[in-house]
Amino acid sequence: MADQYDLLVIGAGPGGYIAAIRGAQLGMKVAIVEREHMAGICSNWGCIPTKALLRSAEIYGHMSHAKDYGLTAEKYGFELDGIVKRSRAIAAQMNNGVQFLMKKNKVDIIWGEATITKPGEVKVSPTTKKIVEPQGPVPKNALGEGTYKAKNIIIATGARPRVLPGIEPDGDKIWTYFEALKPAEMPKSLVVMGSGAIGIEFASFYRSFGAEVTVIELLPQILPVEDAEISALARKRLEKRGIKFLTDAKVAKVEKTGNGIVAHVETKDGKTQQIAGDKLISAVGVMCNIEGLGLESVGVKTERGAIVIDGYGKTNVEGIWAIGDVAGPPMLAHKAEHEAVITVEKIAGLKVHGLDKSKVPGCTYCEPQVASVGLTEAKAKEAGREIKVGRFPFVGNGKAIALGEPDGLVKTIFDAKTGELLGAHMIGAEVTELIQGFVVAMNLETTEEELIHTIFPHPTLSETMKESVLDAYGKALNI
Repeated sequence: MADQYDLLVIGAGPGGYIAAIRGAQLGMKVAIVEREHMAGICSNWGCIPTKALLRSAEIYGHMSHAKDYGLTAEKYGFELDGIVKRSRAIAAQMNNGVQFLMKKNKVDIIWGEATITKPGEVKVSPTTKKIVEPQGPVPKNALGEGTYKAKNIIIATGARPRVLPGIEPDGDKIWTYFEALKPAEMPKSLVVMGSGAIGIEFASFYRSFGAEVTVIELLPQILPVEDAEISALARKRLEKRGIKFLTDAKVAKVEKTGNGIVAHVETKDGKTQQIAGDKLISAVGVMCNIEGLGLESVGVKTERGAIVIDGYGKTNVEGIWAIGDVAGPPMLAHKAEHEAVITVEKIAGLKVHGLDKSKVPGCTYCEPQVASVGLTEAKAKEAGREIKVGRFPFVGNGKAIALGEPDGLVKTIFDAKTGELLGAHMIGAEVTELIQGFVVAMNLETTEEELIHTIFPHPTLSETMKESVLDAYGKALNI
């Protein structure tokens, strides 16, 4: 092409499309290449549609004990087709929304598969990827195959489900999150392999609608990245709901039967057992989409399956940048979005702060919700920090009691010498909405004194946050 772009982004997920928008805002001529679906995995097959499913599960759960609220709901049930249809419609809405944002910001959409042929040049070929809904038709006025030149290239190709040898998903009896998001019928029994956020969210969803669920985790605790105390509480609550857990265990093989699957499980003590289920969900992490991009030919360095970058998205090759999942953990949409802004502003020559991964929050939208930011108690001690730890249970909070949600805990960790907030860990109703308060506090380098002097509104769940801070310093008022 005769035209040269200032910025060409490969991948239209949450990192890629945000990078394109920010580039356009800064006056750059921008194009974005996508091979499958605008808005990426997050909006089409991850973050957003799962939350739609979980919302249906939450409301269904409330209906089951309507009497506790003085309400009558004697006849209620669920229509799986309707639940899935709502989720997919929301995914399609997000997809269309990103197309609108590209048009609004005058970003060219190039449809196909991108290969970097040399720094500053990208070849786009017709996509070989099977296009599945909610993509629908290729965006109007999208450009197609050809060679495109750009002063800067951002790789934002994301990640895909990790596949274990011998336990390859077949779309029928062994699922990834793709199949788990649109079941044709509700399984009576389910084995979930992996207890990270994806595994636990699907375990929570399917259990809400009556499936017998067993979760198998290789490590000693479920939700392995969370604080051990919060993880233990989550396990207790989930077990109370009827979910079974096997930790320190691995699936050695999966046998397919006429009725479903049988997982052969080996435990740490050397014992083996067989667990039958209608379906198995493989949720053992993700792997970066680095293949077919031409990285080797142009010399972009990779390590452990991810593109190596500095704190600003820059690779070792001039003019080539990477953001989001493809650039390594934490593999979270909001991390990708923040990296996108940092990287584009760095390209534009603005003064920017590099990504501080210690301040990236994590959220799991099961029932109960789990959210955290910063160091766990164990990590703080490993780092040699002298700490003060505060805890406050939801049962001491008026709003939680009024909501009928008295089971929860907020845990805060401070540096005993400086008052620095090192970490915050939460379990309970709406904690995924509350955690941002602690994220803001940490970003502003807030101390316990400033948090104690902050007035939190009453009655709100947020008061548990302040009480936890007070408890760390022996000043809790409502317990």
